[in-house]
Amino acid sequence: MSVIETVIGRTRTTLSLLVVMVLVGLGTRAALPIANDPHVDLPLFYIGVNHEGISPGDAERLLVQPMEIELRKLEGIVELRSTASEGMASFFIEFDVSQDLDKALNDVREAVDAARTEIPATAEEPFVEEMTAADFPMLQVNLVGAAASERELYQAALKLRQEIETIPSVLSADLQGHRDEVLEVIIDPDALNTYRVSVEELLVILQRNNRLIPAGTMELDSGRFAVKVPAVVERAEEVLELPIRSSSEGVVTLRDVARVDRTFKDRTSYARYNGQETISIGVTKRTDANVIDAVEAVLAVVAQSSASLPPGIEVIPSQNQAEFAAVQVRELEGNILTALALVMIIVVASMGFRSGLVVGLGIPFSLLFSVTIIYLLGYTFNFMVMFGMLLALGMLIDGGIVVTEYANRMMSEGMDHKRAYADAVQRMFWPVTASTATTLAAFLPMLFWPGVSGQFMGYLPVTVFTVLIGSLLYALLFGPVLGTLFGKPSMHNADLVRAQRVLEDGDPTQLESLTGQFARFMVGVCRRPVLTMGVIFSLLISVFWAYGKYNVGTIFFSDADPQFIQVSVLGRGNFAANEVNDLVLEVESEVLQIPGIRFVNTQSLLPGATGGNSGFMGSSSDRIGSIFIELVAESQRELGGKAIMSLIRERTDGLAGIKVEVQPLEKGPPVGKPIQIEFSSRQRALLEPAMARVRAHLDTLPNLVDIDDSSALPSIEWRIEVDRQQAALYGVDVSSAGLAVQLVTNGVKVGEYRPDDAEDSVDIRVRYPRAERGITAMDELRISTDQGMVPLSNFVQMRPAPGVDSLKRIDGLPVELIKANVREGVMADGIVREIESWLAQQSFDPAIDIRFRGANEEQADSMAFVSAAFSLSLAIMFILLVTQFNNFYQSTLILLAVVMSTAGVLLGLLLLSNPFSALLTGVGVVALAGIVVNNNIILIDTFNHVRRQYPELDVRDVIVRATAQRLRPVLLTTVTTVCGLLPLAAGFSVDLAGRSVTIEGEMAMFWAPLSQAIVFGLSFATVLTLIATPALLALPSEVGAFVLSVRQRLGFPPTLSESR
Repeated sequence: MSVIETVIGRTRTTLSLLVVMVLVGLGTRAALPIANDPHVDLPLFYIGVNHEGISPGDAERLLVQPMEIELRKLEGIVELRSTASEGMASFFIEFDVSQDLDKALNDVREAVDAARTEIPATAEEPFVEEMTAADFPMLQVNLVGAAASERELYQAALKLRQEIETIPSVLSADLQGHRDEVLEVIIDPDALNTYRVSVEELLVILQRNNRLIPAGTMELDSGRFAVKVPAVVERAEEVLELPIRSSSEGVVTLRDVARVDRTFKDRTSYARYNGQETISIGVTKRTDANVIDAVEAVLAVVAQSSASLPPGIEVIPSQNQAEFAAVQVRELEGNILTALALVMIIVVASMGFRSGLVVGLGIPFSLLFSVTIIYLLGYTFNFMVMFGMLLALGMLIDGGIVVTEYANRMMSEGMDHKRAYADAVQRMFWPVTASTATTLAAFLPMLFWPGVSGQFMGYLPVTVFTVLIGSLLYALLFGPVLGTLFGKPSMHNADLVRAQRVLEDGDPTQLESLTGQFARFMVGVCRRPVLTMGVIFSLLISVFWAYGKYNVGTIFFSDADPQFIQVSVLGRGNFAANEVNDLVLEVESEVLQIPGIRFVNTQSLLPGATGGNSGFMGSSSDRIGSIFIELVAESQRELGGKAIMSLIRERTDGLAGIKVEVQPLEKGPPVGKPIQIEFSSRQRALLEPAMARVRAHLDTLPNLVDIDDSSALPSIEWRIEVDRQQAALYGVDVSSAGLAVQLVTNGVKVGEYRPDDAEDSVDIRVRYPRAERGITAMDELRISTDQGMVPLSNFVQMRPAPGVDSLKRIDGLPVELIKANVREGVMADGIVREIESWLAQQSFDPAIDIRFRGANEEQADSMAFVSAAFSLSLAIMFILLVTQFNNFYQSTLILLAVVMSTAGVLLGLLLLSNPFSALLTGVGVVALAGIVVNNNIILIDTFNHVRRQYPELDVRDVIVRATAQRLRPVLLTTVTTVCGLLPLAAGFSVDLAGRSVTIEGEMAMFWAPLSQAIVFGLSFATVLTLIATPALLALPSEVGAFVLSVRQRLGFPPTLSESR
């Protein structure tokens, strides 16, 4: 007794196992974390080294170069980017994805510790951060209160942040638009002069009186006690009581020469929500957290805390990623349900209700089986996983269709249910297994896709693997058992049974049905195989030629309509924070007048500020404002996302003194702007002139927008030049002069203290009153010396000089960058070729290296991998086919379907005038390689079976009979796969559960390239396969007959094989 007979004989055990697996799948679906995007482990680390007041040039020499020496010793580094800017040095280290990131992080920290001894002792402690793709906030909580004071708003934001950070699923909650607290000691210069107290003396007193002194321990007979001298400042009033001078007349305290204000640092940025000033909290979730549950928990805390906030403060959430994730999940699940309904309608209409139900139940089982495995792998339920399920939906019932259709034929001839399904499984076991194996073989190389793109796309093949393994399990085990219980043949009348017997044992050309017409057509094909293949090959060559000549171009990922838009405001000059705010406000007011916008979150920042580690993606150094826009739902607005982007460009084009860049929030692997040109050379002086030449040419190209470069901003800095010899005559030095200057700028930090109502330590800074500060105050600044109060100008000169905002390096080489977007409807790869052609005609210094980065680089890498994966997939499939058929000719013949499917994909791109997506269309071509061969496997397996069963038949008759027998299941499997993806391929998102249809929405357009590749490639290949495969099977006998006739004409005796 075979295994399948044993399983069918133990129906209760099998059904119990089926129910358990379904229940487990339902449970894991409820427990599976939901996320917008797949979790990607970025092999990136950020290192920051702060040094107050250091210039970019000094930062490069004193901070960057020593750190680079240690970091470049690490193994597995792909790229090291360094930036020296005002007051700090920053580093981005990219490792190979195959590296153990925990080990890499430890190695980076050890290298930083080693470099710490080589950088100035006055630099702050370097910090290392691990970058993740999930750093984008899942929710923005905005505190708005025009009637509330800044301190009330700040304290409310601090309290709310503390409560939010107690939620287990929250990784961090970061404030934006606030000013850090500071304890300002505002000194009176005249009082200092009166008491003859020098600034250095005052600073030393403040520093020495704000420290905790461990005075050791005291041993007594009664015990051992620690002795401390607590001198740490705990209240602002304590600072005023510090003694400055003492004499017989009394003690001069700080109160006599200064006042103390607990206030905020000078403003460097503003934040607004829909035009109202705000302090916002950006909430980021943990990697394994469910975004919907996490946001619900945060909103519950916000609602609870809102009741205790001071009157006049309103809390408004925005950038709610849970809403988008829920809509995305619901929409994709609705599309899966729509595809399921379409497939079930086709299967039931073709096979009858009971047989259709047996086949159709394999869909929910396979999907739930996939969900269980995905949960065990630790994946989230994201859009890549869901699309993998949608992609596999049409393929997963192929095996069930073939097995059930064969069992139906057996039962229609009078065979018992159990015997029919047992024979069907035994007869179709290897064809179905081989079909699934070849499909898996096509997706297998995608698991080894390198880089961040590979991690992103890796979810797709894993999902398809799990779904197809579940479908194979169902088709060969659970489906037959269910078929024995309530399946019955779909043929109910004598005519259908007679037609079935003709297909099995007679001449199918005698049938009057569509199958009979097709059989008669096959007779003509088999008689003229050379002519048939000539026509087919001519058609294929024509398609490839036409695509090579008329193709639209190539894109990296998908050109979907955006739901979120990022607007950057660029401005060059020495702007004050208020000036920056006014300029950004102009742009924001224009944006707010555009219909279809749900909310706008705005942040202004000083030129050159990148906002922490956000500089890796290449934010422009002259960016002074960032505006994040969420659009209302697609169904509730008339304008598309791209139309709104164009409208923003039009409305802000005339604003003076600034440039506005508009681009969608990237979905998929992050690559930045599509056009990125990098200039590198060991001689930094050569870079700016070369970049200026290229930039001037790019400005003449009408199809480029949002062009920016990394050239130094036209700014001014004041240089304080100290005459050391003259200063020595007064008994002062550079340090004394520097301290004096700091008093009229940001102040001198003398320590920190931590009040009870503050979350972090508060700086203590000494500075002059506002009226005594500024550029003009430097001319009147006096410094205490041994000879009394002396004007600083006696030994110091102030000179204006051109400023440098930042100096960039990659792998130790100075670099400059130009970046640009392309206009709507323009292919970036065409512009890249145009620029490359222009560059080839120019003469640059040979010491300069110019190359394209960003999307162009990723696109080239992805295309190279897709080509390699395609070749590897074909090799694996060929080995599997040779193993099954033990015939090189038939195995090669099967793989010819891949050429036809690729031609179908290219034909679809030509007809729709769409670009080739390096990721999505490329994946579609590779996936098709595994799908289209299935029909050929079934056809050739049936051909071999009929030939063994009826050895007396002519080869042409065997081909016609085998093709006629398999016509129905081949068409059925193709139609089910095509119908499952047809709505998305046509740009329709049909949500059956939500009873909504979205035309050319974000999700439909996002997945259109992959869906269209499958639909066009499979349809085209199936039609050609049903003609080409019979012709190629008949070709050997035709060639043999031709050779025999030629030999006979030439008078050669027949060979042994010919005589037979």
